Amino acid sequence: MSEAATTEAPRDTAPAEAGAERRLNMIEAINEALDIMLERDKDTVVFGEDVGYFGGVFRCTAGLQEKHGKTRVFDTPINECGIIGVAVGMGAYGLRPIPEIQFADYIYPGLDQLISEAARLRYRSAAEYIAPLTVRSPFGGGIFGGQTHSQSPESLFTHVSGLKTVIPSTPYDAKGLLISAIEDNDPVIFFEPKRIYNGPFSGYYDKPVEPWKKHAQSVVPEGYYKIPLGKARQVTQGEQLTVLAYGTMVHVAEAVCREKGVEADILDLRTMVPLDIEAIEASVKRTGRCMIVHEATRTSGFGAELSALVQERCFYHLEAPIERVTGFDTPYPHSLEWAYFPGPVRIGEAIDKILKD
Repeated sequence: MSEAATTEAPRDTAPAEAGAERRLNMIEAINEALDIMLERDKDTVVFGEDVGYFGGVFRCTAGLQEKHGKTRVFDTPINECGIIGVAVGMGAYGLRPIPEIQFADYIYPGLDQLISEAARLRYRSAAEYIAPLTVRSPFGGGIFGGQTHSQSPESLFTHVSGLKTVIPSTPYDAKGLLISAIEDNDPVIFFEPKRIYNGPFSGYYDKPVEPWKKHAQSVVPEGYYKIPLGKARQVTQGEQLTVLAYGTMVHVAEAVCREKGVEADILDLRTMVPLDIEAIEASVKRTGRCMIVHEATRTSGFGAELSALVQERCFYHLEAPIERVTGFDTPYPHSLEWAYFPGPVRIGEAIDKILKD
């Protein structure tokens, strides 16, 4: 299920050229990726609610309209169905659109266009037309956004044949994955975990926020580089258990394992579809234990698919039942956000349970 590798800048060692130690937060890395692609390809356009003059609600598109012009970076009405529909038409016409949905919670009016049109266009036209659009959208909780600004709908899109789903967890990955997504000739849903736009998150909401500039993965090379879709990132290596996570949960899981002294094999999936099943299988067969962590609701969440795949491929290597730590099957609460959010206590309890078995 992995795609062929493409050019990827070194991740663990910074390049030798001047400026190699530039440290960016995720917002800056995303902005830089968009700027590079607008510069490289005249058919690339960026549009959405408030992305032009204002620069986006999180400032990910700040300065792009001023630099590239109002025909390349422009505002749209508050009409998610129209935004996605226009993007599909642009892609079929030969453009490479990058629409932004201001919050993932508002993407639902565009589902018909994404599922019935964008995901099917290549197939139904026998590859005469394609839909090379990249739909960017902030998602996830941890910011007291309540039920309409905190949802994690990624599993809806992983269910749809023809769509690719990408979720970065670091500035380095955000830039490289976004460039790969924009250059991909199939539609890509690019979810950006808004809780970690400005820094990694340990899960302790009452502790000071660590800025990205103190984190190794904030070193972002200048210029163009790609990270291949379908390639997981090894966050830590260990023999006690495998942790499968993505987005904000990568950092929470890592912090809990570090505090508990657990030597875990933590895999940041980076892309749900295509999925790096080979890396998952190799890790679980080595550790014999698997824990899956995500913010989305439990029932039919992507963790259920991961659990099924691990059981199918690694059954005779498992030494304990697979554990899932997820959101609950309720609307995202505002007053009880930290009970819903898969934080350190719940992840720690799951680790204790899986290592006890």
